[in-house]
Amino acid sequence: MVNMDRILMCVLVGFAISLAISPVVVGLMRKLKANQTIYEYVDMHKSKANTPTMGGLIFIIGAIASSVLCFKGNSSLAIVCVVCFLCFGIIGFLDDFLKIYFKHNLGLKPYQKIIGQLAISVIIAVFAYKNASIGSQIYLPFTNRLVDLGWFYIPFCIFVFLATTNSVNLTDGLDGLAGGVSASFLFGFVGATFILIKSLNIADPVFLKEQMNILVLCGGVIGSLFAYLIFNCYPANIFMGDTGSLALGGLVASISICTKQVLLIPILGIMFVISAVSVIIQVVWYKLTKKRVFLMAPFHHHLEKKGVNETRIVVIYIVVTLIISVATIWIYGLTNL
Repeated sequence: MVNMDRILMCVLVGFAISLAISPVVVGLMRKLKANQTIYEYVDMHKSKANTPTMGGLIFIIGAIASSVLCFKGNSSLAIVCVVCFLCFGIIGFLDDFLKIYFKHNLGLKPYQKIIGQLAISVIIAVFAYKNASIGSQIYLPFTNRLVDLGWFYIPFCIFVFLATTNSVNLTDGLDGLAGGVSASFLFGFVGATFILIKSLNIADPVFLKEQMNILVLCGGVIGSLFAYLIFNCYPANIFMGDTGSLALGGLVASISICTKQVLLIPILGIMFVISAVSVIIQVVWYKLTKKRVFLMAPFHHHLEKKGVNETRIVVIYIVVTLIISVATIWIYGLTNL
């Protein structure tokens, strides 16, 4: 049976668990003086130097706990997504820990993070390729048509993981930004994928339960992010750190791969794309001309430098993502029901 009940239940359970542990995590990080070191930010961010980090633990714990409680039937693919969520979170945790321990803004070296991300990406890509429920196929957005990528599927998935995790990480620069955009992304993803699953009219109960459990996990993350945002909206009491941003990136990539909805990422996650592309343009153009395209990259910092209020930027990013999410769900409803 395909219905929204368990997804909505997981949203509530995730919210409740994360809300309950948030004061504990915030208090613990303050006690441990797990403050984020801020150097190369805009001037108005200097006051944030004593704000604790590793807040990603709030929604990681809440999402995983609520999802496990709400999973029903075969949940092998959802468990893969949970493991991916957790593993990328561990890489971020190590990065945050080293920054805090040595009190500077450099944690893991870039090549160390890439090696860790690459290792997880390769394992998941090969697993997906060999899994009967996934294979080498992906859905074309707004349709129920599949495209078979063949041997190209594995390198494609690896690229998706690396691009997505780092794009989400780059978006985590303002209070409430990465968390709000991620929750908005997941809202659109759940709605579109739910409609797609219903339209397929597949009688295989194992397949349906696997896909629904992935959406249940998304519900748990949405609810947990809502609770986290209470403590992360401006002025933030805690930052998610790389612990949270890498975990969210790994989650977005893994759920998209396991539902064959990878091509929804650049649509629903357009603000993630803007963050990543702005950095790439800035770096490449500076190396070629020694001049900058943006006052500062990612793009949200450029807007800050232009005098746009931080909260206004966050609201714009979230509203744009929500509008795209609602439009995506609407189009899926028109084309698949």
